[in-house]
Amino acid sequence: MSALSCSVRGCGQALTRGARTFTCPAGHAHDIARSGYVNLLQPQDRRSAHAGDAKASVEARARLLDAGIGRASLESLIARAARLDLPSAACVVDLGCGSGEALAMLHALRPITGVGIDLSSAAADLAARRHPDMTWVVANADRRVPVLDRAAALVMSLNGRRNAGESARILEPGGSLLITLPAPDDLIELRELVQGQAIERPRGEGLLVEHAARFELVERSVFRERARLERDQLLDLLVGTYRGRRASAAARVESLAGMDVTLAIECFLFSLR
Repeated sequence: MSALSCSVRGCGQALTRGARTFTCPAGHAHDIARSGYVNLLQPQDRRSAHAGDAKASVEARARLLDAGIGRASLESLIARAARLDLPSAACVVDLGCGSGEALAMLHALRPITGVGIDLSSAAADLAARRHPDMTWVVANADRRVPVLDRAAALVMSLNGRRNAGESARILEPGGSLLITLPAPDDLIELRELVQGQAIERPRGEGLLVEHAARFELVERSVFRERARLERDQLLDLLVGTYRGRRASAAARVESLAGMDVTLAIECFLFSLR
């Protein structure tokens, strides 16, 4: 039996993994894709016919991380997660998991049971191909997270989906929630060049208010690095973050050349109240 729960409306029973399907005691079956992920997204949870990040955006972010861009900050963050008092084979759920690198890094440091959830089938497909030893799920974490009550020791949301109520539901007593947001100066040089202004955008206080009823803040920190990016990598950043799409920015995007860029994430570690 896995930590996953059936996403059919009104069910929510535990799913058991078979060779080609996840099934629940009620007989609902969810096919496992050839690459290894399972799609638990129900029709009522879709916002569009093509839900989640596009394949081009998923692949752009993966290329940047493969090239080491942003990797130092992610490694520092995951090293912090690895120091948590997690039980052996703890279930760790990553909401908005993307290509799965964060869970894979944590799995290399600790014997966890990783469950990555993303709205994008392209992201789940890439994660499953790269890291077949964990569970990858397509689902809408804004609605109901398809994980059993109190099944997770740690929930992560790294610049991804956040759902305070569902995170509290699936965390075991004493569990931890690790959230990151882009820091106010993240990509500030690129934003100034493409958008015409360098405005710092603090988001942390709103996040604290959002989680105050269910979680207690344990630690708040910032991981920051500087990187020299060439034109192709800058274009990948724009694709991966959906910046530079406005027609008014087209000329600035066309003129992009190599530049130094700040990469900064703000980290919030919470404990379940």
